[in-house]
Amino acid sequence: MIWLADAVLVLHALIVLFIVGGLIAIWAGAALKHVWVRNRAFRLLHLAAIGVVAMLAALDVPCPLTVLEDRLRTGGTVEQGFVQRWVSHWLYYDFPAWTFVVAYVAFLLIVAITWRCIPPRR
Repeated sequence: MIWLADAVLVLHALIVLFIVGGLIAIWAGAALKHVWVRNRAFRLLHLAAIGVVAMLAALDVPCPLTVLEDRLRTGGTVEQGFVQRWVSHWLYYDFPAWTFVVAYVAFLLIVAITWRCIPPRR
């Protein structure tokens, strides 16, 4: 089951990359006049992704992917593999919970402002 937990961890990292990298790509694409940044489906998925993250954080609901990964790892101490060690290092930080709520909601606001400033096609 460790390989499945590692797969969930990698999926989690890819979602983080989509949310953060997506915003950067939208800004860069708009500056370079690329039309794909106005793709409505992409933009809705991006907004929904950060919206879910911010909502879960604001409601103090643990991330389902983190819960699933923990359950797959059985909650016991297991030796970390390469993937788990490095992806975990990039994803998880030891800060108070309120800092994540503020960060996620602020990021959601930035995405919403971007939606208004660089609107998707209808």
